[in-house]
This record gives sequence, structure tokens and C-alpha cells, in this order.
Amino acid sequence: MAAAAAAAASVASQAQAVLRGRLCDQAVVHSALRSSPDTNYSKLKYLVASSVSEACNNSVLLLGPRGCGKAAIRLNGMLHSDDNCATKASSDDNTEFMIDMLRECGLAHKTIIFVLEEFDLFAQGKQRLLYSLLDAMQSLTSQAVVIGVSCRLDADQLLEKRVRSRFSHRKLLFVPSSVDSLQRLMEHLLALPEDSPLPTKYVREYNARITSIFNDKKFKGILSSLTDADATTSHILRFLVVSYMDIDSGLLSMQSFMNALSSMQRQPKMDEYKSVQDAYKTSDKYSHTVCFRAFEHLLDRELISFADNKGRNQALEYRPVKLLISSRELAESLKLNTTCPAVLQKLLDRERYM
Repeated sequence: MAAAAAAAASVASQAQAVLRGRLCDQAVVHSALRSSPDTNYSKLKYLVASSVSEACNNSVLLLGPRGCGKAAIRLNGMLHSDDNCATKASSDDNTEFMIDMLRECGLAHKTIIFVLEEFDLFAQGKQRLLYSLLDAMQSLTSQAVVIGVSCRLDADQLLEKRVRSRFSHRKLLFVPSSVDSLQRLMEHLLALPEDSPLPTKYVREYNARITSIFNDKKFKGILSSLTDADATTSHILRFLVVSYMDIDSGLLSMQSFMNALSSMQRQPKMDEYKSVQDAYKTSDKYSHTVCFRAFEHLLDRELISFADNKGRNQALEYRPVKLLISSRELAESLKLNTTCPAVLQKLLDRERYM
């Protein structure tokens, strides 16, 4: 009996390792996007591949709300919206060096790909970076692709005439994933491949159990709760259901999904406030009006947005919102803010490592 239990635990541990590898492998996560030629992934891949094979210049905008699958940060407008800062961050020199680099790479038949995150923030001021980059691409010797990423659908309209005339006006529009799409993604990630090193009998039993769970109405409720506040792919990848696998049986159960959901839901507000108060022994008091103005300011600056279009008739303070910047960007911004209270910085550090 002991030997059988040890063998089962070993298989379960191997299965966990395989599943975690799939969750962390971007090629596996996005493999479903490659199947159809109509997907934005396929269109962008074709554009870049043709630019390389045909030695031509191209530019394209990826537009859509945050969290819908656009991001691949190289230059971030929130950090490098100043032209000089952006150019230094990209080439550690100046625009002239960048143009020389384009020319030399073109002569060597090498294609350079520039990815500009928060593209709309580069379309402010004199737009020297965009103009210099796109103007250099007019040369016959350069080979480059500029991919702009923005959550503003009118980002191309922000360009000056001299910049817009050099842009190709290609746009790929991204939309938030539907609940059905997220469920298919979860099914894809949590299924064990038939060619895995695990025993064939175990793989079939495991996959049959997973299929049964996904067809259960209780799972629909769990998925709905998971996606109510954040219906993004990255949120799904943080769903820790694999960590709650039953090691004895080596299988996931409905309870595994319920435990994973519970671990992702934040503490009740009063419990969280009490933990902060106990840890730092400090508090500030502000009127409701002041707090609401600060909340509206966050909305106006597009640091947060409403989680969905439901409840438009509700008062603003009762509608769920989501954060539009990453925890890394928030941490870096607070570090650069000399007026940031020390307790707020400590609280953020505490949240990041909980």
C-alpha cells in the first residue's frame, strides 16, 4: 500500500510539473491563437515575416483595451514619454545613432523591430522620436518594423501630419476575451498532452475528469466569479488551481477550483484595514468628498477603469473598477514620487510578497 501511494504521489507531482510548465510557456499559452489565419496573432506574424523576407519597412498599430493580449513592452510611454528619454532607453545614444543603426542593419540585411507600448503617449509634444524613426524608414537601405501598442482607438489621429504621412495606417483591433474564450483557454492549459511522459492511463483519466468539471454548472459559477473583476488572460494564468491538486489521487476536483478561487479573492475590507492598522499603527482621515474626487482623478488619468459596462445607472462609487497599470509600474512610480508616504511604500511591498 505504501509503495502504491508513493507511486501515485510521484505521478501527481510529475503532472503538476507538466501543468506548471504549460502555464509558464508563452508558446503553449498562445498556441490556440495560431490555428486560424483570421486571428490578430496570425496577421501580425504575417506582417513581420513578410517584412523580413521581402526586406521592406512596415508599421502597424495594435489597439484595444488593456488586458486583451497586446502587450510586449520594449518602450513604455508611461516611463519614456519624453522623446530624449525614450531614445536613450532604446539606443543609449541619440536619434542620429538610431538612424545610423537602421542604415547599417539594412546594409547587412537585418530587420529591426521596434515595439512602442503606450503609443499614444509618444504622440504628444513635437513627436520627434516618431518622426525620426518613421522618416528613417523611408530610406531604401533601412529594414524595420514599428509596432505601436495603445488602448486608445484613436491613437493614429493624434499623429501630426508629417508623422501620419509616413505611417502605413495599418491597425489591428483587439477586443476583451469572452468568458467562453477564457474557458477554452483554461481547458487548453489544464489538459495533459497525450505525448507527455506520464502513464497513458493516468492522462486519460485526468483529462476525462477535467472535461467533466468544465461541463459542470458549478464550474460556470466559479469562472464567472473569477472573471467578474478581471477577465484577462494574465488573470487566468494566476489562477492557482494546480497548487490545489489532490496528491493522493493525482486529479483536480471541483474543490480544487473552489479553493483556488478563494485564495485569489481579497480579504474583506475591514479585515484588510485591521491588518494594515495593526502592522503600521497609523491612519489618515479624509472626508467622503475628498476621497471621491481622488477616485474620479484616477478615472480621468485612466489609471483605473470600470470593470464592465454593467450598472451604468449605479452611482460611480458602487461600480467595480480594475487597475490599468501593472504592479511593477505602480511600484516604480511610487519610488519616483518623493512625496509618497513611507507607509504606502511599505504597504505596496507587503502586498507584492503576500
